[in-house]
Amino acid sequence: MSRIGKKPIAIPAGVDVKVNGSEVTVKGPKGELKNTFNSEINIAVEGNEIIVTRPSDEKNHRALHGLTRTLIANMVEGVTNGYSKELEVNGVGYRVQKQGNNLVMNLGYSHQVIMSEVAGITIDVPAPNRIVISGADKQQVGQFAAEVREKRPPEPYKGKGIKYVGEYIRRKEGKAAKGAKK
Repeated sequence: MSRIGKKPIAIPAGVDVKVNGSEVTVKGPKGELKNTFNSEINIAVEGNEIIVTRPSDEKNHRALHGLTRTLIANMVEGVTNGYSKELEVNGVGYRVQKQGNNLVMNLGYSHQVIMSEVAGITIDVPAPNRIVISGADKQQVGQFAAEVREKRPPEPYKGKGIKYVGEYIRRKEGKAAKGAKK
């Protein structure tokens, strides 16, 4: 039995969960999330917890059991507390600002890089070198943060670029100076 899959998911107060066959809808203070799962996995709401069970011990059922439970738990967590990713911008002259619903970034290119907010995602810029991306859907927050980071990934020599807060950048040594001939 899957150690993750057999754990029940507690439904916090203020969160409404509806299961319609293989479709799960979770409503909470941070928004509403809807997802469709494999129809072979059984999802049931019993009292104030969600139980995920599998019909057999076949390999694909075992794989889907824990996955389904984790995705539903992430949905409940997202509508309750939400998810956020913090990015840090390093480099001389590199800065970010928010103009309306757009994230405007100066990243050393000859032009500004502009990204618009996506539905369900909020962008906050507390400092000129910090970006906070938050929302209820864990996958959507991570994907948008990866797209922002992709605009100027950190380079290994000076560490300039956009990186996640706490991310370790493996640094390389620059060119060694030529030794003097005797």
